[in-house]
Amino acid sequence: MTLHATARKHGDATIVECSGRLVLGEESAHLRKVVKNVLATSNRVVLDLGAVSYIDSSGLGTLAGLYAAAKNVGGEIKLAKLNTRMRDMLQMTRLLTVFDVYNRAEDVAAAFKSPTG
Repeated sequence: MTLHATARKHGDATIVECSGRLVLGEESAHLRKVVKNVLATSNRVVLDLGAVSYIDSSGLGTLAGLYAAAKNVGGEIKLAKLNTRMRDMLQMTRLLTVFDVYNRAEDVAAAFKSPTG
């Protein structure tokens, strides 16, 4: 299954809803392209990963790279709806300490508005 990523505005943030597999190849490249296009117009990005069925090390690398790309343009990326496997992988690689993670994408979008979020 390929990765589908669609962007939609929610308040001051843009939510990128992902579904499929986040793996080496076209899938990772597609997500990079979508997020970089979003970063051109919005510096507050939420990656809704609730429908991502599988992520490999390349997918984790893509997430880390997108985080760095956002920081380089004064933006921020937060994650939402991690499944147990993805949360475990982010924990093992210590990426869970880098990203803010929420249960709902809309909660993340609201967190951007708060001075501490």
